[in-house]
Amino acid sequence: MSLVASHRNRDLAVLEQLSVGSDALGSSVAAGSPIRGAVVLPTCNRFEVYLEADDVESGRAAVIDELERTTALDREAIESALATYEGDDAVQHLLSVSTGLESMVVGEREISGQVRRAHIDAQAGNHLSPLLDRLFQSALRTSRVVASSTGLGTSGRSVVSVAFDLASETVDWAGARAVVIGTGALAETGVGSLLSRGVTVEGVFSPSGRAAEFGARHSLKPLDQQQLRAALREVDLVLACSGGESIVLTPAMVAAARAESTTPLTIVDLALHRDVAPGVADLRGVHVVNLESVGAQAPEESVGSIEAARAIVAHAVARFGDGESARALDPAVVALREHVFGLLERETARIRPGAGASEEDIARADAIEAALRRFAKTLLHTPTVRAREHAQAGEADRYLGAIRALYGIDVDVPADACPAPEMGGEIPLDLPAHAHLRQD
Repeated sequence: MSLVASHRNRDLAVLEQLSVGSDALGSSVAAGSPIRGAVVLPTCNRFEVYLEADDVESGRAAVIDELERTTALDREAIESALATYEGDDAVQHLLSVSTGLESMVVGEREISGQVRRAHIDAQAGNHLSPLLDRLFQSALRTSRVVASSTGLGTSGRSVVSVAFDLASETVDWAGARAVVIGTGALAETGVGSLLSRGVTVEGVFSPSGRAAEFGARHSLKPLDQQQLRAALREVDLVLACSGGESIVLTPAMVAAARAESTTPLTIVDLALHRDVAPGVADLRGVHVVNLESVGAQAPEESVGSIEAARAIVAHAVARFGDGESARALDPAVVALREHVFGLLERETARIRPGAGASEEDIARADAIEAALRRFAKTLLHTPTVRAREHAQAGEADRYLGAIRALYGIDVDVPADACPAPEMGGEIPLDLPAHAHLRQD
């Protein structure tokens, strides 16, 4: 199961609050609770928690209890912010996220690095269950296949690149000087993009104390608080993306640093938990680009690329499976699941509201999508049960004939057939019977 809040249906300020204390959330909820594994995925425009739990309600309650304890949000606000996905829906959502289909800038590649980091962090914290391990490996594998087999993301557009394009209004890139606040995936991407634009990166500051390690990897000077203040007097741009729990740049700090400066300062704040206090944007000579700016200007990807990516995701979800079918009929069940999930993805894509949609439109689209997913589960349940019964009775041929006749599906194709050949056969069907990532 997964608990999800994202830029699609929640205000960024709510996501910011949910992300407070996310580093410790996984280990906290997995300790002495009905949760066997937890992976937390906080990014610049989403907050998600993936769980393996005894049951959905106890898992959700454990996460909400912890968020109520560690954030400033009241329980009602937390409960309303987090949508719950179960079974195939949880699998489908993570695979769509990891491939960039759910991103603010559709197709952006930073998200795969953030998913990988969440996976590694859960492993290092000893709260990654075998089931979640397989799920995240499948998500990362699917992301690689989409990147190599479709045109999605080939334009190189990303949250960072769109933000820097917006910053071009006030930054003369050739010869500009910059500092970076943060050491995560966005900082990694940001440093490379700055250097490619001819910018000199003067140093890196990390509220969490990781500047030395990050600086060594990128040949950058690690900055302490005092050195950051000094650097602000001279630089043209600040990339702020630490996502720590406290404000780094306050109006007083920036105003004091820029008191004698005659050149403009551009601050790109991509941290979900803001690195830059709201009042900074009101200072004379200071221009701030934030996630709201990026969301409003995010470019569209081609319909063909998105369709191809969704087909690969649908196949991956089908092959991840629910563990209920007898092995003799796995190819038929996979083919049927892929057929249904492919139709589902195309229909849900049509109803999703665009950027800037009203809360009413978003809520209506969410309700329709939830109904479509419930319908898909219901549609697949009986054929899956019948597959097991026919296989056990030695009547696989009758089942295969029915699938061909009813759905026009050619089940004689190899079990690893896939819209992207290199993906076939890599995503497992055999999940534990107790797992709540499966469909009951």
